[in-house]
Amino acid sequence: MTSNNPIDSSEWSTDELARYSRQLILPHVGRDGQQKLGNARVLLVGAGGLGSSAALYLAAAGVGTLGLVDFDTVDLSNLHRQILHGTSDVGRSKLDSAAERLHDLNPECTVVPHPVRLTRDNALEIIEQYDIVVDGTDNFATRYLINDACALLRKNNVYGSIYRFDGQVSVFCTDAGPCYRCLYPEPPPPGTVPSCAEGGVLGVLPGIIGTLQASEAIKLILGIGEPLIGRLLICDTLGAHWRTMTVRRRPGCPACDTRTLTRLPDYDAFCGTTTAQTAAPEDDMTPRELAARLADGPPLDLIDVREPWEWDVARIPGATLIPMGLFPDAISQLNPAHDIVVQCRSGVRSASVADLLRSHGFTHVWNLAGGILRWSDEVDPSVRRY
Repeated sequence: MTSNNPIDSSEWSTDELARYSRQLILPHVGRDGQQKLGNARVLLVGAGGLGSSAALYLAAAGVGTLGLVDFDTVDLSNLHRQILHGTSDVGRSKLDSAAERLHDLNPECTVVPHPVRLTRDNALEIIEQYDIVVDGTDNFATRYLINDACALLRKNNVYGSIYRFDGQVSVFCTDAGPCYRCLYPEPPPPGTVPSCAEGGVLGVLPGIIGTLQASEAIKLILGIGEPLIGRLLICDTLGAHWRTMTVRRRPGCPACDTRTLTRLPDYDAFCGTTTAQTAAPEDDMTPRELAARLADGPPLDLIDVREPWEWDVARIPGATLIPMGLFPDAISQLNPAHDIVVQCRSGVRSASVADLLRSHGFTHVWNLAGGILRWSDEVDPSVRRY
């Protein structure tokens, strides 16, 4: 089969008939359904945990064209959950790794790489090329961006999210159903919801949720079953519990009413997020400023609030480890007269600890902007990223 032109099932080879034989015998699929899959164009935003399992099963099912949006490279810390990639792919572009794996799985599937960060400047142009979007992102700004772009373009948005042991799946931006903004009208305050890198995630969880996203996309393509429109499926892997919550269109939702949403806004401003390269506020210290201070400046106390296992992976010379969970009991051990810099992996946990110290009367406290990741990027590449 080819995805460049509408597929005629009469042109299928015996190999293709054999490949999809177990699917073709399903009464809700058959030749017509398989032809719909072959003609479908699905965009996956993210080739990480959710995108890995979704992409694999969509390609295996015979979806003709898969677009992949990702700009990252494969890291060793990805591999416990991002099964699209292998150990030999560490350091490679995720798109190169994904395209190679998907072609091996199903050469009939055309993979279209988009090696960019999805932004409000390119989202409409990219998403317009596809029928359905599978949201495999891990940050609120991009989720709102995908939702609003799908609402404007009238594209279905198959949403998935994961955190530690819990996951969610739904289908947004259909003709009559709600959207992501109906469920979450406002993003949480910055730093209150840790990323997977900060909070952790059970490796199989994105496989479960990503596979469900693939299932929802296939149902939408085939027009079968009961897609999760107006319903949020919630998975608790620790308790092995599943429940479904009804989600209704919210009156006045700006995304559902496209008369209100006429353009894509600034999502970093909406979510209160900035990139690591943004100038730090007065209560932050950049890695380069810290390096200069450690080399030539007055002494300071550098406090690392990560977990011991993270300390074993990478550390900044001269730091003292006090895990965040132990910090309330350790405040009395610190000298309020000293200059103190607090650091973690990315600057989220350390910002909370810095605020805690200030609330206890510490006046000379800075947060290391961007954490040890930015330190590795800007000061010492030998410090391992994870």
